[in-house]
Amino acid sequence: MPAKAIMIQGTMSSAGKSLVAAGLCRIFRQDGLRVAPFKSQNMALNSYVTREGLEMGRAQVVQAQAAGVEPSVRMNPILLKPQSDTGSQVILNGTVWAALSAAEYYRRKPELVPHVLRAYESLAAENDVIVIEGAGSPAEINLKENDIVNMGMARMAKAPVLLVGDIDRGGVFASLYGTAALMEPWEKRHLKGFVINKFRGDVDLLRPGLRQIEKLTGIPALGVVPWLSVEIDDEDSLSSRLSRRRGAPGAVTVAVIRLPRISNFTDFAPLEALPGVSVEYVSTPGELEQLGEPELVILPGTKSTIPDLLWLRQCGLETAIQKLASRGVPVLGICGGYQMLGRTLSDPLGVETTPGTVVRGLGLLPGDTVFEGQKVLSRVEGTLLTAPKGLESLAGARLDGYEIHMGRTQTDPGVPPLCRLAPLGEDTPREDGAVWGNVFGTYLHGFFDTGDALEGLWAALAEKKNLDPQVPAPDPAACREEQYDRLAAALRESLDMAAVYSILEEGV
Repeated sequence: MPAKAIMIQGTMSSAGKSLVAAGLCRIFRQDGLRVAPFKSQNMALNSYVTREGLEMGRAQVVQAQAAGVEPSVRMNPILLKPQSDTGSQVILNGTVWAALSAAEYYRRKPELVPHVLRAYESLAAENDVIVIEGAGSPAEINLKENDIVNMGMARMAKAPVLLVGDIDRGGVFASLYGTAALMEPWEKRHLKGFVINKFRGDVDLLRPGLRQIEKLTGIPALGVVPWLSVEIDDEDSLSSRLSRRRGAPGAVTVAVIRLPRISNFTDFAPLEALPGVSVEYVSTPGELEQLGEPELVILPGTKSTIPDLLWLRQCGLETAIQKLASRGVPVLGICGGYQMLGRTLSDPLGVETTPGTVVRGLGLLPGDTVFEGQKVLSRVEGTLLTAPKGLESLAGARLDGYEIHMGRTQTDPGVPPLCRLAPLGEDTPREDGAVWGNVFGTYLHGFFDTGDALEGLWAALAEKKNLDPQVPAPDPAACREEQYDRLAAALRESLDMAAVYSILEEGV
């Protein structure tokens, strides 16, 4: 029997759809059901590579982990990775399909419906419940035609819908009422409940409004979710974690450069959970200067390496990073950040820029990058071979992560590789990355996820600050599970779960 479905939509982007969906995935799993997440179309620069070497959105990876299942590209058959203000790279079933303008993508969406249905029906055949997430708002009336991610998806899956509103931004009752008012009659038949999210204060003061919104719309309010301080991977660069936050005096400081098109910043979540470490996201030379001399500077991944490198140069951060590196501060580049650290970046095919473009890099690593037409997608594991100067305790760390990149980097003869990696389940190791004094880079995303590199980094940086180097680094996987359980407990307490289950059983 195919799975029952329930869909989480929002009155706007970042209303909390992903978090509520993840919480419901964990609740259904705790209650003994086989559950899987699904989002037909995701737009995000935070992506993930599955065991099969396919690319999908990070939000559905989080939801799969909450559901206790292996992430599958079927959970997110379409991923849009913005390349400009008006265009995106379209990832279909885990691989690059096309690079399209917004208008071209809108015109070609009907071609994608069979792919969406195949992915959904495959999951539905294997599970008891599918938790579907929408995108943006179902009230975007200019985009309703050919919709495949909000009410269009609800109709394809015959799914009841819970609508989430963000009270923290203000106007939550107007946004809930307005969204419902703009729905067509058939859409309203899918709408089964309201959820108010990110509430701070006394819920009793909100109850008159809840009663009135129910009276005005005929839709029940199923609960008020409080503002939750849970450490769960975020979907995109709207994340509040990218705002700078000053650590306690004496704490180890890690400066992450907030590039305009930063991607896969979830790489740094394990660092943020490390006791005594303050991770600071900086986007100006002044912000970096205020940190004094951080213990580590990280250039993260980016969807557009060359444009972000030019931004780094124009705003003055390039010079600031070079000065810190010359003073012995360790500098780590991951993926696009690794490419920036080299001498040159070449784009002969026009993958990122005008064909034939060549730009100089920061010159901190002796190597050159060339962008090619075929994207590298791979889950890998391996060992750190050569530690950078000042971080010698990293040597020998076990590594486990993934690669997503269009560029290939060639270092000069004699430059030590950072690590040796091999695809999961294969005995075909190869060298990756480079180390040059206190500067090091790698294509590996998830560098700190295993805990080995995290412990080695802490031991080295704590010693510099005269802190206890023996403080154990938290196990990232155990911390993640604890956060999912906290999220589920908060939703059980704040939502009418009996009503949710009734809506799930009754369907549409």
